[in-house]
Amino acid sequence: MKVAIIGGTGHVLPDYLTQVKEIAVNTPFGNPIPVIYSGYYDEMEIYHLARNGKNHELPPTKINYRANMYALRHLGCGYVISTGTCGSLQEEICPGEVIIFDQFIDMTRQPVTGILEELNPGESNFVSLAEPFSEELRDHLIEAAIVQGITVHTKGVVISIDGQRSSSRAESNLYRSWKADAINMTTAPEVILAKELGMGYAALSLCTGYDSWRVSDAIPDPAEKMALVSKNHDKVIRLLTYALKKIHEE
Repeated sequence: MKVAIIGGTGHVLPDYLTQVKEIAVNTPFGNPIPVIYSGYYDEMEIYHLARNGKNHELPPTKINYRANMYALRHLGCGYVISTGTCGSLQEEICPGEVIIFDQFIDMTRQPVTGILEELNPGESNFVSLAEPFSEELRDHLIEAAIVQGITVHTKGVVISIDGQRSSSRAESNLYRSWKADAINMTTAPEVILAKELGMGYAALSLCTGYDSWRVSDAIPDPAEKMALVSKNHDKVIRLLTYALKKIHEE
């Protein structure tokens, strides 16, 4: 069973792989616009999908999520680990720290789920999302952080919204009242589609700042966020590669 890495902000290039090449995949939902690379790590064939394109040119609302996830399944991937960034909705989740989500709330409005209904019309395609994330992959990522002395939040509820924008302060406080821990723009619908297609999915997210509920904070500076992502690049790669080794051992 093959493994796919979805590289988010700051992780476009598969610089942890060898024998890298770009590949093309046709799907019933169009062609994945972001780049898919194939390569090897520890003798494992890995597929790396650059979610936002080679130059981070695709905003979340322009990503062809169905084509992306279908393409990875078509390539034989049974596991997907995604990387990305998030804003913190809780004081104890600090910039530069890592969160491994275990639940999500989908506030996106894009009609991109229900992939099985289009692939298998007329059939019952109900999918349970009570436990949306793969516990196996989550355990590998958590172990990777603990073994390497990396601060990790082992659980977290993420709110996914349409981007690109921040939430209003009223929205941010509403999400906090729902006991959500972080906010981003891509975990949903990716995790939903992965579940529909029978792929185990885990999300490794780097907190780049507090969301707008925190009145004392200045308006986020995109350059500062990217600097934080660059500073933590090696840390995220260490978490990914440790998890890949654990999958390979099993």
